[in-house]
Amino acid sequence: MKEIIEELIKFRNERDWEQFHNPKDLALAINVEAGELLELFLWKKAEDANIDKVKEELADVFAFAFLMADKYNFDVKEIVLEKIKKNGEKYPADKAKGTAKKYNEL
Repeated sequence: MKEIIEELIKFRNERDWEQFHNPKDLALAINVEAGELLELFLWKKAEDANIDKVKEELADVFAFAFLMADKYNFDVKEIVLEKIKKNGEKYPADKAKGTAKKYNEL
């Protein structure tokens, strides 16, 4: 992930775009790109979505998320593993397996 973030920063800095990459605008960009990802599935079956476009939009979501993590000096691996642990506590496998219920409904 370090290599990915370094490449994103290099790309951004070569274009002098850091001035636009404040936390608020990065959060907005993540949301916009996630919306573009969702749009690929609108009114069709999941298997009918253009896989190449899905890849591109997912990469955009990741890119802005990584840039936001860098802005806050977050270790991506660490925060994701922490979140998995928290979710494991909220959704114990013996109660959550096979159900889409929210943790407070288990």
